[in-house]
Parts: sequence; C-alpha cells; structure tokens
Amino acid sequence: MDRFVLMIALWSLAAVVGAVPPPHAEPVPGGIVVVPLGVMGDKLPIVRFLGNRVMVLRQNDGWEAVVGIPLGSRRGHYKLHVDQDGRDQAISFLVEPKKYQEQHLTLKNRHMVNPTAEEMKRIRRDHLVIKRALRGFRPLQEVPTRFTLPVIGRVSSTFGLRRFFNDQARKPHSGLDLAAPAGTPVQAPAAGRISATGNFFFDGNTVFIDHGQGLVTMYCHLSEIDVKPGQDVKAGELLGKVGMTGRATGPHLHWGVSLNDARVDPTLFLTADELARLTHY
Repeated sequence: MDRFVLMIALWSLAAVVGAVPPPHAEPVPGGIVVVPLGVMGDKLPIVRFLGNRVMVLRQNDGWEAVVGIPLGSRRGHYKLHVDQDGRDQAISFLVEPKKYQEQHLTLKNRHMVNPTAEEMKRIRRDHLVIKRALRGFRPLQEVPTRFTLPVIGRVSSTFGLRRFFNDQARKPHSGLDLAAPAGTPVQAPAAGRISATGNFFFDGNTVFIDHGQGLVTMYCHLSEIDVKPGQDVKAGELLGKVGMTGRATGPHLHWGVSLNDARVDPTLFLTADELARLTHY
C-alpha cells in the first residue's frame, strides 16, 4: 500500500474511535518511534533519548513516548531512559535503515557554498541561536500532533534528500520545501509560542514555534516576519510571507520540524486532508 494512503487510513481510523493519535510512526532516520511506557498515574513521566527530553502523551490509562530519530542514525537498537519514582528504567527499540534520494543544485552565489572566514563567524553565531531554539522543552500536558500545511505550494524538495551544492556534498535536507509565489502568506500549522525569530546566513528570515514537549517547527527564507518572540499563536495565524532570503534558488518556504532536537519528516504530522494534498509529488 502507498505510504500516504496508509497514513491517511490511520488518521481516519483515529478520528472514528475518538482518540487523538500521536504522529505517524516510522522507525527510520528522520522518522518517529512511538514507545508504550506502561507508566500509570497522572504525573508527566520524564523520558530521555540521547540526553534530550522526549515527548510523552497520555493514551488511555498509560503513557506513550513519541521519539524523533536523528537523520544520522544507523540501523540498530536504541534505548529510552524513563525516570519512574526516581528509578531509571531502560526501554529498547529498533531503528530500521532508510536510503534517501540525492538532489543536485547549482548556486550562482558561491558564498552560499563556500563562505568566507568572516561569513563563517556569522554562521557560527547563527548556529548558537538556532540550536537554542530547537532544544526548547515546555512540559505541557497537551501538545498538537496534527498539522495543517503552513503554505499551499508545489513540493520542490522532500525531506531527507542527500544534497549536493555545485557538486559538493552537504548535510541532508532537514525539512520540506514548498515553492510558492513571493509574498504568499505563511500560517502556523498548529498552536504554539514564538520562541525565536531572526535573519540567518543560510536560512534567511526565520520563525520558530515551540509547540511544547520538545516539538519545535521552523519557517525559513521568509520575505517578511509578522510575529515576535514570546507571542502565542493559534493554528492558521499569520507568521510571515514566502520569500527567498538566505540560501534559496527561488521563492519557497523551508518548513522544518524538530522533535527532541532531531529533525524529522514534517509529513508525519500532517492531517489526512493535508497529506492528500501532497500525493502529487
């Protein structure tokens, strides 16, 4: 069965039974693993993976850990560490391999491929701000796990692509690129709090939304930013407008999703209706 058809069926089943499902599970690099904890009680359990706090959702009388798998992970067994009444319990899970396709792009601005020493200083400063935003963790009991698309546009780059700029290998593509005309409104896909905004060398004008429990989304290459740090936003609220600031070959939105500081495939959070709009790619 086609992956997107299967995901739509899973979302629909969840709606029928009245449950609020976690994101779609895909135990691969850049994917998500959902691990039953079997922990009782009302207190939010503390779960860590690779040293980072992990999202935990209430499911019936127990809890489930929703774990983002870093793109650089290899096949093998990994462990969650659960703090239960002061005792550390380890739970193992398996990550399967996944091979992503390659993408070769040619950039006229060679500085976006090989920055100068001065530009590298700025890039390192940018990295500190971005890292801080992506590592945020607000211990909310309820977290949105189903998103709408932040902008309607053609998918120009899928998640996980092994990228080459001017024939030079670079890090895998950590988000979903949606091509749309410059000035197209970009909307929040779910409720959250603006944790940071900024203008960065590679990402251009960028907005970060903290949705709670280590779930952070980012919106890059904007022509305008229409929100401020600390502002609470609702689903559908304006964040900014599509542009091509930073490293971009045309106007588009780079939409990234980070879970426990691991960049994961944004399509794993899409509702059935929104997912169906992406089947064309």
